[in-house]
Amino acid sequence: MNNIDTLGDEENDVVGRIYEYFLGKFASAEGKGGGEFYTPKSVVNLIAEMLEPYKGKIYDPACGSGGMFVQSVKFVESHQGNKRNISIYGQELNATTYKLAKMNLAIRGISANLGEVPANTFFKDQHPDLKADYIMANPPFNQSQWREANELEDDARWASFNTPPTGNANYAWILHMLSKLSETGTAGFVLANGSMSTNTSGEGEIRKTLIDRDYVDCMIALPGQLFYTTQIPVCLWFMTKNKREDTEHGYRDRQGETLFIDARNMGTMVDRTHKELTAEDMAEIAGTYHAWRNDKTKAPSPRTDRACPVSTPRESRESTKEPTLKKEHPAPTSEYTDIAGYCKSATLQEIQKNDYVLTPGRYVGVAEEEDDGIPFEDKMTDLSKRFFGQIEQGKTLDESICANLKLLGYE
Repeated sequence: MNNIDTLGDEENDVVGRIYEYFLGKFASAEGKGGGEFYTPKSVVNLIAEMLEPYKGKIYDPACGSGGMFVQSVKFVESHQGNKRNISIYGQELNATTYKLAKMNLAIRGISANLGEVPANTFFKDQHPDLKADYIMANPPFNQSQWREANELEDDARWASFNTPPTGNANYAWILHMLSKLSETGTAGFVLANGSMSTNTSGEGEIRKTLIDRDYVDCMIALPGQLFYTTQIPVCLWFMTKNKREDTEHGYRDRQGETLFIDARNMGTMVDRTHKELTAEDMAEIAGTYHAWRNDKTKAPSPRTDRACPVSTPRESRESTKEPTLKKEHPAPTSEYTDIAGYCKSATLQEIQKNDYVLTPGRYVGVAEEEDDGIPFEDKMTDLSKRFFGQIEQGKTLDESICANLKLLGYE
């Protein structure tokens, strides 16, 4: 037994937290280069809370420093589950990052199969027969020239789809993960926003096939400034091969439906350039998804409250530099309803009418403005007074400027 194995759970957690802290600091300092192996903690937490990986095989085809795996284990433990009920599989191309991942997991006493060597997932798949129950990933954004024109043209992973273009690997990652998904599994992964609407080089046709086959379960638009690699907003895809009723997990029959969540206005700035999703943000988003996925008697009429009862109004939230989810699962106590400007359960026909675009903003619409109770006439009187006062103030400033110019000899 090595020293890692003899550490108590609390010591493992402290050492792991220290390691995680320095990984984050390194990613921040290195910018784009450092962020290639590090997914922001709040994004990892959100994916884990959405998927609820209690039992089964977990896979990450571009595992970086192993953050998805660490959070999966934390999720199981925080919900009084047994981490022995999950098996971890992953792969990483960069040799240094591969070592970081192994160390990150070893420090926490987590066993995992990351392949015998660091290797390219597309060209040297080290888990060829794997069918995962959960896939959690943050593959490289918009990876160009990931293959040559004559390579992987007839690969089995996209045998019934258009071959992903050489100029962008986004859809190659999607199809690779789909091929690794079990018939009842769910995948949650990060991609660039362009993946939701692109029609470049046959990508639109691939997305159309995914939608027509009813694989897309949920789409989430995230706020900008979450990542160290880029300041542009990104999105979360959630896919499954089975939307039929699942009594074991308590899922309702949602065939022909996709949930859209617009979370672009969520998050709190933690420094000058970076934002984090708060614990309340994550609970609200995950709770909305669970209410939609689990609710067997959907209410057709919209309401003004959120689907997740543990959430608090955004204006009353306090920021936190280290958001952590409550240990109690935010199980919804109310039926799911569409919320203008936030969430919408769209039918396959609605997506088809929108040219197979998966951008949440196209479906959720605009939130209704709250009435502040002040009569229109009173508002106009107040605004008019302020406006005329600003005009008079402007005249005074103009006269002062002219007087100063005259003193300087400019008539």
